[in-house]
Amino acid sequence: MITLYYDILFVCSIVLAIIYVAMWHKHFDITFTEVFTLVPVANLGYVFFYHANTLNEALIGSRLIYIGGCFLQYFILLSILNLCSIYLSKWLKIALFGICVFLYVSVMTMGQTPYFYKEVSFEKIHGVVKLTKSYGIMHHVFYIVISLFLAASLAAIVYSYFKKKQVSRVVLYLLFLPDVISVMGYYAGHFLLKNIEIVPAAYILAEIMYLLIAYRVNLYDVNDTVIDSIVENSNTGFISIDMKHRYLGSNDTAKKILPALNRLYVDSIIEKKNIAGNQLLRWLALFSEDDHEFKYTVPYVNNDGEIDDRIYNVDISYLYEGKHRRGYMITLTDDTQNQKYISLLDNYNEDLQEEVSEKTQHIIEMHDNLIMSLAAMVESRDNSTGGHIKRTSVCVRILIETILREGGMNLTDEFCHNIIKAAPMHDLGKIAVDDAVLRKPGRFTDEEFEKMKHHAAEGARVIHEILKKTDDESFRILAENVAHYHHERWDGSGYPDGLKGEKIPLEARIMAIADVYDALVSKRVYKDSMSFEKADSIIMSGMGTQFDPSLEKYYVSARSSLEGYYSSLSAE
Repeated sequence: MITLYYDILFVCSIVLAIIYVAMWHKHFDITFTEVFTLVPVANLGYVFFYHANTLNEALIGSRLIYIGGCFLQYFILLSILNLCSIYLSKWLKIALFGICVFLYVSVMTMGQTPYFYKEVSFEKIHGVVKLTKSYGIMHHVFYIVISLFLAASLAAIVYSYFKKKQVSRVVLYLLFLPDVISVMGYYAGHFLLKNIEIVPAAYILAEIMYLLIAYRVNLYDVNDTVIDSIVENSNTGFISIDMKHRYLGSNDTAKKILPALNRLYVDSIIEKKNIAGNQLLRWLALFSEDDHEFKYTVPYVNNDGEIDDRIYNVDISYLYEGKHRRGYMITLTDDTQNQKYISLLDNYNEDLQEEVSEKTQHIIEMHDNLIMSLAAMVESRDNSTGGHIKRTSVCVRILIETILREGGMNLTDEFCHNIIKAAPMHDLGKIAVDDAVLRKPGRFTDEEFEKMKHHAAEGARVIHEILKKTDDESFRILAENVAHYHHERWDGSGYPDGLKGEKIPLEARIMAIADVYDALVSKRVYKDSMSFEKADSIIMSGMGTQFDPSLEKYYVSARSSLEGYYSSLSAE
């Protein structure tokens, strides 16, 4: 009868693991998967152990059981730290894992060396397996290690409860239960009950808690859920192809636009013999004629090879892995309405000019929204600057309005419009910064800071590529300057080019004040927000060294408006 208890628990652990697989999402923490892998293995060990008829069979079961004992607490600790945004260094993770491996190596020697069990004997009384053993030194070390893992986990939960407002309290409660249940179950099984093990049942409860955590935490990951929602609800089709013209995949929208894609197999070389292949190869051939030309407008060809009355914009760009070109990304957007408006220009009189102007404005807004979306996507990679592009844009607008009100700099309307429009693009270069550096939760090392510095010049390059076909040349140049030089200093000690004084473009000098001010008064993962008084002191002390001294009087006049804006944010 007792063996049925362990059989049922093993089946339950498998069922819960299957449920986890069914609800698995690419944004789930990898440690969750490790927990749902280790629990069934450990519970299988209990099945082997209590079905054993010899000492060797019982020891095999024990070794499987201790896989959970040696490694589960490690992965539970990591999951807690990750969910609480507490990050360990790579080497510390490796060291802790090495300790777990060392413990398990000693477990593997049970019955052969005295390190884990000094002595062990087997008996089966009324169908119940019992090992009589005396513990070796490594068994005592095992108790110490799992106790330390438990203590570290609980400390992280308590710390996050009081210090981290962005961590869900529901998740913290759910994290507390599986951690305590799994360890307390182990102690209870050894000291309270003699014939029934509590640990496998505790593991089942832990799995249930982790299913609830996995469900909840996916809702709290705002960046990922927003991106998923955009992709899911998008009216844009995406097709990817490698450099050898092998089909890599496409989204559902692309398959609706070009149904023949459903006949292509992933990794198959696209050929002219089917409609999809013929269409894709034709687009790639056009792109290959001039790889600086990214956009084409083409009629839609349906499955019967007939030209439809719809017209699609086909945007083609290279697919990169790091700095290496790996293929092509084809983007399809329905441009039928735009093309109809263009054709009407040849047939209708001036009465349609207002409608055309509205459509042109819509296209400009779409272009601006694309730039803002790109800037927001880049910012979403940086876990320390959430909302930075929006706030700095407002700061720039406040400074420009103050300069216009105070007078003395003779700024043109075009300049004022362009710098406010370009402000959100100042950090686009961070798209080229490695995640390990960009998402580091603390301050940078000298080497990491040197890597981060590259984002200024890279931002100018990216903006140049995006806007090189624009008719608004003055905006392109200003936007490049904002991205390229907003980290230059008045005294010449800035980067990337060490420009000094008025050699730094005015737009970059204005952007620098807005960028630094926001960094000072905003909270980052590695620091709290600074008071307005202290931030103001730092800005004022930088006039003439870091910042253009001629901008000082405008900053002073704008100070109350800046503080009012940030106060309104904190009140929300």
